Amino acid sequence: MDYLSAKEVAEKWNISRRRVQILCEEGRIEGAFKLSDVWVIPKDAEKPADRRKTKKKPDNSGIDKIGSEGWLYEAT
Repeated sequence: MDYLSAKEVAEKWNISRRRVQILCEEGRIEGAFKLSDVWVIPKDAEKPADRRKTKKKPDNSGIDKIGSEGWLYEAT
């Protein structure tokens, strides 16, 4: 099996090397292990899903337009 370093995986997945190290520490990259001070990651490892919550956009469906005076006019 071929392995990559955290730096190589970071470039492949377009994330920081530190982020790859954290994912390894959390056990979220299957098959990754630490060899001395270096994380070793299987070449075919998949990037874990991002667990961060997405922010919802505010619901502006009741707002029609903002007048020149700065007042919000609701759609009727």
